[in-house]
Amino acid sequence: MNFEINGKMIVKEETQSISDRFKKREFVIEVENERNSEWNDFIKFQLTQDRCDLLETISLYEEIKVSFNVRGRKWEKDGKVNYFSNLEAWRIEKVQAGSPVPEMPEFRAEDVPPAPEEDDLPF
Repeated sequence: MNFEINGKMIVKEETQSISDRFKKREFVIEVENERNSEWNDFIKFQLTQDRCDLLETISLYEEIKVSFNVRGRKWEKDGKVNYFSNLEAWRIEKVQAGSPVPEMPEFRAEDVPPAPEEDDLPF
């Protein structure tokens, strides 16, 4: 499943090499609660492999749109089963603050062409 969310970049971690073949990078965005800023959400995402470079052009406190997938894993150790979830980001886009939303054109009755008459048909 693919999801998208907008927020402000507040934490940008360095890339971590977990093994010779796996690297990851984590970041956190703040998603504003429109009703009460005391209830803002702080959401941590993970980038993996070559996607770790997606953060290079993003600055702290910049508004971004994150496209991500939800991934869940099962992990067993010493007979105990644990489950965990990751939000795996795969695209990050800058959001232009204050960019105007295109308006729908208004139509007036004069803009609508008259209905064709019966004799006006091409066949």
